[in-house]
Amino acid sequence: MKLFFKPGACSLSPHIVMLETGLDFTLVKVDTAAGVTEQHEDYRRINPKGKVPALQLDDGTVLTEGVAIVQYLADLKPDRQLLAPAGSLARYQTLEWLSFISSELHKSFSPLFSDTAPEAYKTVVRQQLEEKLAWTDGELKDKQWLLGAHFTAADAYLFTVMRWAKHLELNTASLTTLQAWFERVAARPHVAEALAAEGLS
Repeated sequence: MKLFFKPGACSLSPHIVMLETGLDFTLVKVDTAAGVTEQHEDYRRINPKGKVPALQLDDGTVLTEGVAIVQYLADLKPDRQLLAPAGSLARYQTLEWLSFISSELHKSFSPLFSDTAPEAYKTVVRQQLEEKLAWTDGELKDKQWLLGAHFTAADAYLFTVMRWAKHLELNTASLTTLQAWFERVAARPHVAEALAAEGLS
C-alpha cells in the first residue's frame, strides 16, 4: 500500500494509524500546490480531488478521505483495537468522535490557514474552536484516551488537529486535561515515528 501525505496535514492521522497497525506501506510525499508527488507524478491521476490523504491499495484501488481510510486500516488489524468491532456500541462511539473531529474541528481550521479570510471572521472561528476544544477537554476527564482504555483512530485524528491548535496559538492553556492527553499521545512510539518521518517536531 501507498499512503500519500503532506507533512503536518490531516494525512498525519492515517499515517499514525498505519504505523499503529504494523502494516507494510510506502509513504509518498505530495506537493498539493503543484499537484505532484515527490517522484514528479501527476497526483491528480491518483486522487482527482488533489488533496491528501490518499491510500493506494496493492491492486491499484484508491481510497480518499481520512475518516474512511483510518476505518479501513483499523479493520485490517482488529487485534490492535484502533476501532471496535462492527455492531458494538464502542465502534459507533468512535465514529461519533471521528465525525465530530472532522466536521466541527478539522473544517473549522480552514479559514485560519487562509490568507484571504477576513480577520474578523478568523476571530469568531478561533473563539468557536476554543469553545469546542474546551468541551473536548471536559469529555476527556478521568479518561486515558477518548474512548477510555484503548487508543483509537479518533485519538490519532484529534492529535493531528490539536497540533494545528498549538501552531496557531489557540488559547488552550487552561485545558489541562486535553494538554495531558496530548502529551500521552505524543509519547507513543508510533506517533513519534510518524512525526519524525514527516520532518515534524
